[in-house]
Amino acid sequence: MPLILGANSVRGAAVHQIAQSIRFNDDDSPALNKTYSGAGSRVKFTYSCWLKVATTDTGSGFPLFNGGTGTSDTTWSGVAYYQGMIYAQGYNTNWRITTRKLRDPAAWYHIVYVWDTGQVADTERIKIFINGVRETEFSTLNHPAKDAQSGINQAAQHSIGYQSRTVGYGYADAYMTEMVFIDGQALDPSSFAEYNENGIWVPKDVSGLTFGTNGFHIDGRDSADLGDDESGQGNDYTSTGLAAHDQVSDSPTNNFCVMSPIDKTFNSMSEGNLKTTGGTNNTGGRGTMGFKSGKWYWEMYVNTYSDTYPGSGVVYPNYLYGGNNYAGGATDLGAGAAHTGNNWYKQSTSNTQYGSAPSSGNIYMYALDRDNNKIYWGVDGTWRNSGDPAGGTGAVADSLSHYDDGTWMPYVTHGSNAGASVGTFNFGQDGTFAGATTAGGNSDGNGIGNFKYSVPSGFLALCTKNLGS
Repeated sequence: MPLILGANSVRGAAVHQIAQSIRFNDDDSPALNKTYSGAGSRVKFTYSCWLKVATTDTGSGFPLFNGGTGTSDTTWSGVAYYQGMIYAQGYNTNWRITTRKLRDPAAWYHIVYVWDTGQVADTERIKIFINGVRETEFSTLNHPAKDAQSGINQAAQHSIGYQSRTVGYGYADAYMTEMVFIDGQALDPSSFAEYNENGIWVPKDVSGLTFGTNGFHIDGRDSADLGDDESGQGNDYTSTGLAAHDQVSDSPTNNFCVMSPIDKTFNSMSEGNLKTTGGTNNTGGRGTMGFKSGKWYWEMYVNTYSDTYPGSGVVYPNYLYGGNNYAGGATDLGAGAAHTGNNWYKQSTSNTQYGSAPSSGNIYMYALDRDNNKIYWGVDGTWRNSGDPAGGTGAVADSLSHYDDGTWMPYVTHGSNAGASVGTFNFGQDGTFAGATTAGGNSDGNGIGNFKYSVPSGFLALCTKNLGS
């Protein structure tokens, strides 16, 4: 089964709100870097960040935070995400490797890393917390010596999302926000987050913390300066491989739908699991959120139109690809604009042509009225079939049935000869489609989202705040 809601999918407004995150797309070689002019405490510090991974590749990994350029445990060290696990490392020694694996592409995780080698008990010198809970089970467990110095917090280069050394891990493929470094203190996770009334681990306002000489608070709130330090210490990090459009509204307090790297058969995904690229066979993929009720709107930019693909629509959760090269074929499992591009394939074998075929540079519009089992399809601001989603007329598919619990999910398909077909989704978190076009600045009725075209009245962006409403 696909994931409908990820871990720490926050609903409601009774918590400290984070409006944005930074999207690290590994194809762009993204990183935040700073070389400190002087050392801080190398025996006691705390690092905290919120993380939403964009890859489940077993060979992938990247540092969350690291410092130094040397070839010893004291001249390079860091904390990293690798193959789903959290690593606490020196150059020569893996201090900790968690047995827990963080592979939910729909989830925001809170990571806290504490280095405190002044502790007499060796087990207390390194602590790792995930979502407020201390990790106690490790596949690798080593202890630094008492008062051992870390490579972090020396007068050297430090990096977020990439290794400060010249070799090693690759670049980050993830969303990150609320990256906080506390110089000279060993803090508990409760300094950064708390449980809300529903027992969900949610962020706290960290502006009142004492950050220390080399401390920082980076959350990406300034799109023109994504490494801007909000702590007041002036420890700004310089961004590389990041652009203004990499500030997205996906965050721990408003988690947006993306396409799932688990539930796909096509070639590749990028741009925070919003950009999909076809392969050499008929392939498809689903989103991370599904809907039993409500009215929902999203868009897809056609980067490359090839062999009449990509196409998109909705499917029910147990269907990904079963021998048909479009959603909604003979197996009655979905509905979608696909296969011949200008056709909308309904459930069953029927299809109807609506206008001319789309092309590269077009933007598909989708409006799913789950309350009335209708879906509307548009291109570049015009609804096909003279559709009026707000008025309930002109749907390209209606009376949608289902075979499971009534859930429908966003879907994309790439055809058999569509290795070059590429489509980028916007569920409201990125109105530029990863820089492919200028954002339209259109939000839904709740003031959420940034869409190219106007959101039909009554329809909402695909995010946890709206699911909660």
